[in-house]
Amino acid sequence: MQIELLNDQGKASSKMDVPETVFGREYNEDLVHQIVVAYQANARQGTRAQKDREQVKHSTKKPFKQKGTGRARAGMTSSPLWRGGGRIFPNSPEENFTQKINKKMYRAGMASIFSQLAREGRLAVVESIKVEAPKTKLLAAKLKAMNLDSVLVISDEVDDNLYFASRNLINVLVVEPRYADPVSLVHYKKVIITKAAIEQIKEMFA
Repeated sequence: MQIELLNDQGKASSKMDVPETVFGREYNEDLVHQIVVAYQANARQGTRAQKDREQVKHSTKKPFKQKGTGRARAGMTSSPLWRGGGRIFPNSPEENFTQKINKKMYRAGMASIFSQLAREGRLAVVESIKVEAPKTKLLAAKLKAMNLDSVLVISDEVDDNLYFASRNLINVLVVEPRYADPVSLVHYKKVIITKAAIEQIKEMFA
């Protein structure tokens, strides 16, 4: 399979052969959905907490007499049925949201995403992405010249210049192949991969 090789102006100068096992697979929507949801779930932190009827501040005094009022009987104001009462099944900080994804499924899902991006024309290869200094305007000018506004750059090596130049750009993310994730691949309009990074991706997901 072949993918466009872009020049510094963002135009296709030629085509590059890429492995079919990563960039030529059928799109498995169910599998892609599963790994995206699992990735987002595994990023969640159990920081929310609620109180049960034992933990809320309340009095143990019976709020009104048992009979004769016409109201439903009540024993104390901490009941979950009352405003300000405890929750029946409260959220706790120890709550675990992780979902397990097998390595084989993850690799297949990532390859499916790469393949679909290639079919949609959202994936391209460049020789390299580098800037001479850690200046945001240098990288912004380079991407503007290539007509890229929302882009995920997968580079074989992210040096300090490239890292510091990219971190203030809202719609730009620069990562090494090992840090490429399914959510970012789906989110950005365009995915740019350096030539050297293709081999690393092949070893990871083929």
